[in-house]
Amino acid sequence: MHEDLSIAANLLGDPGRAAMLLSLMGGIALPAGELAAIANVSAQTASGHLAKLIEGRLLSVERQGRHRYYRLSSAEVADAIESLLVLTARSKPSDKNRQASAGSLGHARTCYSHLAGWLGVRITETLEERDLLRASDTKTYTVTPSGRAWIEALGIELPSSDLSQKKLARRCLDWTERRHHLAGTLGCAMYKRFNDLRWMAPIRDTRAVRVTLEGKQHLWDLLRIPIG
Repeated sequence: MHEDLSIAANLLGDPGRAAMLLSLMGGIALPAGELAAIANVSAQTASGHLAKLIEGRLLSVERQGRHRYYRLSSAEVADAIESLLVLTARSKPSDKNRQASAGSLGHARTCYSHLAGWLGVRITETLEERDLLRASDTKTYTVTPSGRAWIEALGIELPSSDLSQKKLARRCLDWTERRHHLAGTLGCAMYKRFNDLRWMAPIRDTRAVRVTLEGKQHLWDLLRIPIG
């Protein structure tokens, strides 16, 4: 196990590979050429980095025609990267009501396919305060019966199988807030629903997320979260 940890740490330790992995945290697949530009390395060097990341099971690749597109291999990889970023953050944990600037990564962003940043943490904590979610252990949440009713009223269908329940609501440590936000199947479904309802929208060429005027009103109505 210690050898596997050493290999993973070595893969993450290279600045070029780290830049590639961070650029894929938004859940969007990118081609090798774009990843080479992001890492500021040659195409040949990028190819070597990508091969190592695939071998280390941190990335997966999909071929479309002549092109290959790379993405993080799983949500667990994204969670691990998000947790490591906590070690790099120099600021102290913020007060839960103190918002980062709108449009910034600290305010709202995607962490793979779920919502992170101040807003993601605040939504999660509000769901806990209302006993819609409960932290069952260090890694997962349990959805309460009232939480299931609330989530389904939002238009999100929840799985009933025990296996799906284990992956339903996971705790992900937020690197800017130093507190947990909601990940797992439910976290992804909730963020997708917010986008479908046009309450939120991704900001182009960044992981930052914009909350629309309609979204601000609905999040206040539903959860009493004031968004500046």
